[in-house]
Amino acid sequence: MGYELLDKIKANAKLKSKTVILPESHDERVLKASEILTKEKICKVITLGNPSKINEDAKRIGVDLSAVEVIDHLTHSKFAEFANIYYELRKKKGMTAEQAVEVMKRDIFFAAMMLREGLVDGSVAGSFASTADVMKAGIQIVGMPQGISIVSSFFLMLFKDKAFSFADCAVVPNPDAQQLADIAISTADNHKKLTGEEPLVAMLSFSTKGSAKHELADKVIQATEIVRTKRADLNVDGELQFDTAIVASIGKKKAPESKVAGLANVLVFPDLNAGNIGYKIAQRWGGAEAVGPMVQGLQKPFFDLSRGCSVDDILNTASINVLMG
Repeated sequence: MGYELLDKIKANAKLKSKTVILPESHDERVLKASEILTKEKICKVITLGNPSKINEDAKRIGVDLSAVEVIDHLTHSKFAEFANIYYELRKKKGMTAEQAVEVMKRDIFFAAMMLREGLVDGSVAGSFASTADVMKAGIQIVGMPQGISIVSSFFLMLFKDKAFSFADCAVVPNPDAQQLADIAISTADNHKKLTGEEPLVAMLSFSTKGSAKHELADKVIQATEIVRTKRADLNVDGELQFDTAIVASIGKKKAPESKVAGLANVLVFPDLNAGNIGYKIAQRWGGAEAVGPMVQGLQKPFFDLSRGCSVDDILNTASINVLMG
């Protein structure tokens, strides 16, 4: 299972009959993706903005939005209610009622409130908005589930005949041991949702089983133990070097007692330096298709896109969003 995984994900998404909001209607890529998602019946799509302007833009670029629900969030019947909910959530942080109204005028924040209140099943944004703003809307409005301490991200890395999940490669610069453990747990659960495989989680380091002594390796060892304590059902091992984690012969030699070494499909990097460099090496030199980043650690699927994303990126991300709900 490798490159064909995206076809499987889209097929599974069609069975779910979910509704995803793509709020950034001023982006032509979003309009094009909205048309394809609805025509291929991957999900129902809602977008936000002035309907006349959106339909005019769609006509200009040859996009059919007849099956897409277009909502003018500024005149929506829930606008005042959403602004008040946001005010209640943030008033202890100094938010005023007037400021809450202004924030709710922003499409990504309104989309987050629709997700929070169950009017949609997922949200995909960030083709225009910055990652910082998308994350702010997600954390402040959608919120995190109990037991998870950090919002993070993962990439699906698709090779010809195998799929891996890499984390965190886009969001958390330097997680502590508790946060690293929660990143591992979130990634393992999402890997299973998307691939159907049992996750085999490698906590990566420059050391394998004490081959080097350093506080950076100690963090990984501690995180591994936290995962085992919180989720005894997961197959996790660390600290492991990259080759020990994925090459069977090296795994048997360096960590012969490990159930993960040489077989890992979930790779958890110790910090963002390692993760970001690692996924780009795999993509650019290794020929992997990098799908993501997908945001994880929120109560509901609220995803961020790269501002350089393609229409296909939006399609893939929306399909994955459906399955993570």
